[in-house]
Amino acid sequence: MGNARYKNFRAAVYIRALDLAPLKDDITPFKERFDQFRRNVKIGKAYIETHRDLVIPSETTLRAVCDYFKECGIETAAGITVTIDERDRFKTYCYSNPEHRQKLKDLVIFTARLFDEILFDDFFFTNCKCPLCIEAKGDKSWTQFRLEQMTQASRELVLTPARETNPNVKVIIKYPNWYEHFQGLGFNLKDQPPIYDGIYTGTETRDPVISNQHLQQYESYLIFRYFENIKPGGNMGGWVDPFGSRYLDRYAEQLWLTMFAKAPEITLFDYYSLQMPVREEHRAPWQGQGTSFDFDAVTAKVRQADGSLPADTNMTLAAGAALELVDQFLEHLGNPIGIKSYRPYHSTGEDFLHNYLGMLGIPIDLEPEFPADAQTILLTESAKFDPDIVEKIKGQLMDGKTVIITSGLLRALQDKGIRDIVEMEYTQRKQVTQDFLMGWGNVYSSEKPILVPFIQYLTNDSWEEISCLGGTTGTPLLHSASYGNSTLYVLTIPDNFNDLYYLPAEVLTRIRKTVAKDIYVYLDAPAKIALFVYDNDTFIVHSFLDESADIGLVLDSRFTQLKDLLSDEVLSSTDKAQDDNKNRFSLTIKPHSFRVFRALE
Repeated sequence: MGNARYKNFRAAVYIRALDLAPLKDDITPFKERFDQFRRNVKIGKAYIETHRDLVIPSETTLRAVCDYFKECGIETAAGITVTIDERDRFKTYCYSNPEHRQKLKDLVIFTARLFDEILFDDFFFTNCKCPLCIEAKGDKSWTQFRLEQMTQASRELVLTPARETNPNVKVIIKYPNWYEHFQGLGFNLKDQPPIYDGIYTGTETRDPVISNQHLQQYESYLIFRYFENIKPGGNMGGWVDPFGSRYLDRYAEQLWLTMFAKAPEITLFDYYSLQMPVREEHRAPWQGQGTSFDFDAVTAKVRQADGSLPADTNMTLAAGAALELVDQFLEHLGNPIGIKSYRPYHSTGEDFLHNYLGMLGIPIDLEPEFPADAQTILLTESAKFDPDIVEKIKGQLMDGKTVIITSGLLRALQDKGIRDIVEMEYTQRKQVTQDFLMGWGNVYSSEKPILVPFIQYLTNDSWEEISCLGGTTGTPLLHSASYGNSTLYVLTIPDNFNDLYYLPAEVLTRIRKTVAKDIYVYLDAPAKIALFVYDNDTFIVHSFLDESADIGLVLDSRFTQLKDLLSDEVLSSTDKAQDDNKNRFSLTIKPHSFRVFRALE
């Protein structure tokens, strides 16, 4: 079978303690099953879990599994999940309880004796509100108490005993996908990453509708880039599970979006879950249209003579197909770039909005520190957590740089100094709109009404770039105000972020031109088509739509052709984009598909 690897990244698999402990002294069934996995995915590393839900495999079992992987040429590391019972709302250890603290310390020592690398799965947080925790919290907020408690637990119960036991050990903390709310459960993105040897990123987004989290697909890319900016070079990889995806290509999509972010490793969670069977109902309604992940082509490899799928056809089939696809072109991509957007540590406000904006075709590069060097900055409501944010905005504008703020940030700052830049008011009124005015008499309509906040301003002190019409009234969707040596823009966000997807393509294109003016390419397209841009004139266009779409790509005038890096097709510019003398390229993109281009001069 050999030990073939992917060219541009490493594929890893996570194996839970719950699946290892029953093996005891005979790992033969595990070896037989895992050999089947390796036919579909080129596994280069295995994370072998030593604890979950109070289950600890024997040392004999752990050593036998490690020996098997060594024979296969597969690297090994340990995994630890600090849960008492996942099924009980992910019940975690209590870090105010001396018995739990000692148990974790002992577990770390046990694991560090056997492994030189330990990865903590993303349950190393606390949701405990027992009497001990209530007493320990005192007058602090739960957020402040938990941030301090879990950082202390990292040092005292994990890092110190691990390094004292094994001076060569590397300890990595994996963070999950709900980054907007980390601080409330003790995940400390400011103080933990510097003390760990590495971090890991949960890039699973699952189904954006039929799920409790409602995460937008773009997050599988954005969250890895955000964590990379938190610990540059120390973000070890992305992590995807097969849960919550109605269709097989939604699972595959999470994997390749993670790789678009240039993750060096992708971990497939987990050995047990990857055995979930693939069935005909996993075929999406849009399949058969030449999509990037072709269910029929992938499953054709294993179908039996009568056309049926073997009973043991599992999720590794999809994982292998998705990873083989992206491995064809990743080496040609440069470093990811996007519009700098600032989210201070431990901040909240317009939660996960950046991902909705990414789904509009605006490439986002999320930063934990204020990106003062950027020529254009996008600020959402979370920026209000920086007490100096108004002065920083003024500084950017005085330096001739562009700042775009959302209506949520305007509301948060309107009594905290933003009126020194522009006298605008986020009122208590609302407006229902379906028509949008741009320029003199150009009206574009959305397919459904949208509810937006009513924003008031002083005529001729600032200007509506795009207006939301409401009969004889109107309110800005995109507004501009001169200050110092540049311009502040205010982007109005609907009450329901999903309504952004109903904005007309012409309106979205105008917004993209403003926000992404410093990037060499922007989209002329409807919503739910994303753009991933790299610093070597390569980029990816990805459609999350359920049907094909005719779109335009608008590039700087120096680019006259586009080369498709998968098909070698060369596209020539069709016309000039309106107003900015840039070259426009027309193409069709299939549903839930992507195309990879290099721009040519």
